[in-house]
Amino acid sequence: MPRYTDRIFSFEFFPPQTQEGVEKLRMTRHELAALNPRFFSVTFGAGGSTRERTLGTVLEIQAEGHVAAPHLSCIGSTRENIRSILKQYQEKGITHLVALRGDLPSGTASAGEFRYANELVSFIREETGKHFHIEVAAYPECHPQSASPRDDISNFRKKIEAGADSAITQYFYNADAYYHFVDECGKIGIFAPIVPGIMPIYNFSQLARFSDACGAEIPRWIRKKLEAYHDDIDSIRKFGLEVVENLCENLLENGVPGLHFYTLNQAQAVKTLWKNLGLSSNSES
Repeated sequence: MPRYTDRIFSFEFFPPQTQEGVEKLRMTRHELAALNPRFFSVTFGAGGSTRERTLGTVLEIQAEGHVAAPHLSCIGSTRENIRSILKQYQEKGITHLVALRGDLPSGTASAGEFRYANELVSFIREETGKHFHIEVAAYPECHPQSASPRDDISNFRKKIEAGADSAITQYFYNADAYYHFVDECGKIGIFAPIVPGIMPIYNFSQLARFSDACGAEIPRWIRKKLEAYHDDIDSIRKFGLEVVENLCENLLENGVPGLHFYTLNQAQAVKTLWKNLGLSSNSES
């Protein structure tokens, strides 16, 4: 596995729905900005359902002097719709994107003009050239809708060949799954940086719901321990912190290109991890 010295640390937010949420995120962002991340990413609802809230959050981040990377999902979108968003981001000086397929619509809703993320990446490159640094998703434990790990690697390769610069993984708690994925990518000539996605453990039922939806595995020993704590939130968070801290230490010791934290718009767990891991800036560890 390649080893990186200039590591990329970044944090992900979702666009708040309420004014109270907006204020809370501002406080969270202020706390995490002190850690000097390379960028803050902001999620985007399928079919552009959070388009304006995503843009508003991104522009606030940018106005504060930080790099903002809006997510852009293609499911439920048209070429004209995506073209309009890209133009708007270019005009606002945004240069970093996270390009995703997005969730398939339920019922009879249209999937839109794009089927897969590689088609979105190709379209972004056709429309904007090299203006954007494009991140894509990677799935160390296999995308839940992939027919096989081989197909999953093949789909990831298509995104890189379409013009993606780097990738952020779905969160995981089994470091070996990440190492295996990176090694398999290397065997077929994929050497783009693949940054591990890190999900702090705040709440077991919430984590289980997220994991069931996205295909991320909660190892049996972790699941059993979390279940045994029942509603003891303090014990869940203490144990969860230990699990995630050990995971991050393992990854950093093995030379990963960085860490991308799924913050859930909360600062404390990430700040504690940062301190315990001895991370002093975005490029040092």
